[in-house]
Amino acid sequence: MLETGMHFGHSVKRRNPRMDKYVYAIKNGVQIFDLVKTREKLGEACEYLTEAIAKGGQILLVGTKGQAAPTIKAEAERLGVPYIANRWVGGLFTNWEQIKNRIAKLVEMKKKFEAGDYKKYTKKEQVILKREMDRLERMYGGVVLLTKLPDLVFIVDPIRENTAMAESIAKEIPIVAICDTNCDPTFITKVIPANDDALKAVVMLLESVSKAIEKGLKLAKDQAKGKV
Repeated sequence: MLETGMHFGHSVKRRNPRMDKYVYAIKNGVQIFDLVKTREKLGEACEYLTEAIAKGGQILLVGTKGQAAPTIKAEAERLGVPYIANRWVGGLFTNWEQIKNRIAKLVEMKKKFEAGDYKKYTKKEQVILKREMDRLERMYGGVVLLTKLPDLVFIVDPIRENTAMAESIAKEIPIVAICDTNCDPTFITKVIPANDDALKAVVMLLESVSKAIEKGLKLAKDQAKGKV
């Protein structure tokens, strides 16, 4: 954990007092996380994720900042779970009834393109349809697996993902999040206190989170088959 820079928080000037209980010391004006507590909270968060998913809960992974986005996308696609790695679509939760229709439209368009159904249109019409499909893909490509509001959300940097936070809170969806020292953890169900700006730190944490999700998915699958 030390090697990744996971222990570095923000400057004292940017601190949120509610995160102080996870801070070990202050060096050169920068808050330093207590990695014993980080490890403990990461373990608790992973257990929570595994248990919730094993019971059939669906998770949405959210991380659009440069350090997190590629890993969020790669891990979500590997696990077969929905994700947001580009930009949060306003109203994804709070306007779900309309959003799910747009997702359904994207799914239908992709099926028709793959089946060659659009070949009957003129080249100009095909270009227009392809542009529309690409636009929908950019917006909703990561959430095509969402058939309902998720049962829990995992967020990297709640401050950056403030809209995702607000909509999750509004819909009372439990939140698991990597929180830096400038974060307000009040409405977060499971806090993972750590540096959310260091690439290696974020990747290490996401590896643990992914393993927890994978374990939960396997348990859910085994239970569905009657093995557990």
